[in-house]
Amino acid sequence: MIGSRVVDGLPALTLASAAVGGIEATFVPGAGMVGCSLRHRGDELLGQRRGLRAYVDDRATMGIPLLYPWANRVGRKHFEVAGREVTIDPEVTPVRLDADGLPMHGLLSAATGWEVERHEALADGALLAARFDFAAHEALLAAFPFAHELRFEAALDGPRLTITTTVRAPGDGPVPIAFGYHPYLRLPGVAREDWHIEVPVDAEVFAGRLGARTFDDAFVAPADGAPFVLAGNDRRIELAFLTGYPYAQVFAPSEDDVIAFEPMTAPTNALVDGGAALPLLAPGESYDAGFSITLADGA
Repeated sequence: MIGSRVVDGLPALTLASAAVGGIEATFVPGAGMVGCSLRHRGDELLGQRRGLRAYVDDRATMGIPLLYPWANRVGRKHFEVAGREVTIDPEVTPVRLDADGLPMHGLLSAATGWEVERHEALADGALLAARFDFAAHEALLAAFPFAHELRFEAALDGPRLTITTTVRAPGDGPVPIAFGYHPYLRLPGVAREDWHIEVPVDAEVFAGRLGARTFDDAFVAPADGAPFVLAGNDRRIELAFLTGYPYAQVFAPSEDDVIAFEPMTAPTNALVDGGAALPLLAPGESYDAGFSITLADGA
């Protein structure tokens, strides 16, 4: 149920399950633990966009990227949060900038430094666990001056892939929590306009054909844990926020056949805006956040 392969010249680790016709999930420890592939019955369900190499070289997102320590954008390169001054200098700390020069998608896109601790088979699946010592990287601390440890776990259990991220704070001060993921999903063999979507947020987003609709919208996550759904023909993908993700972003551009149901620990720009919406992890405590992707036959 576990294996390894090379993707675009980079070593990757796989998790496999025999459920619902066969599932394989692939992650790249040397590129920010990005989930670069999720195959069901041999079909790729993750948007490859510009590919893994562009993710490494240009921080152009694809697959299931971890956006850390912030998701989406921050509104300034210099600000104060949790009593500390933050300066994001692209000359010191590599970071992707948007068209307006604003830092986006965090600092760990395609980052090296992840230490794999477990890669083992389960009864009907497999487990991959890794840790990242943020404090060991001076360039990262220069842009986010909060020493802490990050743990990543991907568990494939039958038809469900669960990704859990844990932040552990040392004893020298609070750590702001504002990260998220962008799982870019697709339905191979089904025209985009025929994708069936369900977006169970506290807003009027009707369930049904995606059609010509586009999204780049922020929501409060469903309080009852109801899954976001992408379905068509004989396949159904459910993405559920399990814990630690009170906010969601839905992204479905017109120029790319992908849709992302994005779990977020805080709203976009929360590091700059601050306020009650930004969790602050107390010294000595841990923050756990998890989401799952479940595959099923049928619409």
